[in-house]
Amino acid sequence: MKTIENQEFGGERPLFASHGLILRHCAFLPGESAIKCSSDITAEECTFDGKYPFWHVDTFRINRCTFHSGARAALWYSRNLEMTDTMVEAPKMFREMENLSLRNVDIPDAQETLWHCRGVKLDHVNVKNADYLFMHSSDIEIDHYTQQGNYSFQYCRNVVIRNAKIDSKDAFWGTDSVTVFDSELTGEYLGWHSHNLRLVRCKISGTQPLCYCHNLIMEDCQLAPDADLAFEDSDLIATLTAPVTSIKNPRTGRIVLPGVKEIIKDENCLAPADCEIIIREH
Repeated sequence: MKTIENQEFGGERPLFASHGLILRHCAFLPGESAIKCSSDITAEECTFDGKYPFWHVDTFRINRCTFHSGARAALWYSRNLEMTDTMVEAPKMFREMENLSLRNVDIPDAQETLWHCRGVKLDHVNVKNADYLFMHSSDIEIDHYTQQGNYSFQYCRNVVIRNAKIDSKDAFWGTDSVTVFDSELTGEYLGWHSHNLRLVRCKISGTQPLCYCHNLIMEDCQLAPDADLAFEDSDLIATLTAPVTSIKNPRTGRIVLPGVKEIIKDENCLAPADCEIIIREH
């Protein structure tokens, strides 16, 4: 392994096709594709201001670094990434990647981030401005996570989330096999058109949650007062721990809960229209 310390790099492709490098206290100035088509790279306490520094990179570690806003789209088409204790200010990060792990990472401008990625692990990650986060990604594990941004996790598959606070309109649309434990989910139209969505000990806020779901499972969850008109055209098995404002036209299954202010069943309820709603005392 070759070590490079305390140097500045600018322009186009200054370290193109490098292999076996340790970069310490280096500054990557405005330019393009600084470390493109490389492998076995470690970057420690470096700063990045140029575009596309890590494209087509195989096996790399990024620790205590900063990606400024000019480093947009910095990590694409790469695999086997470990990123720790890093600030990512640039948008549109992590596209078409495989096997990436982020721990203690802040992403304050996460717009259009983590698209078409496979094998993602997030631990103590915070994201903001995260519109269209996680489009078409799969095999995702998340723990101790906060998120603000709409339209997240659309069309994702095989996702497990724990201990999260997610503020996102239209989250989990069209997903398949997502499980969320011990989390707060805030935003309108949660989980529409999802398949095999499982929510365990979650608190849910926002109007019209969990409609048009296929095989929805809810275990000991709570719907906030603003989570009205829930479950339209869904098949589900749900156990809820607090009274619900309103339930509208669930298609089939069973809902057990301590109370509900309004149950709407009208001519628009689709067959078999046999969902059982059981009011059970605490």
